[in-house]
Amino acid sequence: MALEWVVLGYTAAAEAIMILLLTLPGLHFLRKGLITVTTSLLKPFLSVIPFCLFLLADIYWKYETRPSCHTHDCSPSEHLRHQKSIMKSQRNALLIASALVFYWILYSVTKLVVRVEELTQRIQKLKNKE
Repeated sequence: MALEWVVLGYTAAAEAIMILLLTLPGLHFLRKGLITVTTSLLKPFLSVIPFCLFLLADIYWKYETRPSCHTHDCSPSEHLRHQKSIMKSQRNALLIASALVFYWILYSVTKLVVRVEELTQRIQKLKNKE
């Protein structure tokens, strides 16, 4: 099960890096290539959404079937295991949320950057006509 979280973490990191590269000023010479790479990766990254939903269902199932340790009849090791499990679930839920938010931001930023490039080209055409 750890491989799923590693893949999701690398995907979220890749999305964050692409967002940074697209929004950093001063990279105009790389912008066209970055736009091409990002737009071509948006469709494969769309698979993040059902993958995150599957992992969220997995977290929920583990939460529902986890033995509760709210009473004093638990040993210290069981109580510690219960607390670790809760922390891991919260960490994984945060990773899922960040991957989904990064995908949404990447999609929005890419769409805006493509639109800005199109408008810039139209302005250049109009200036060249005059």
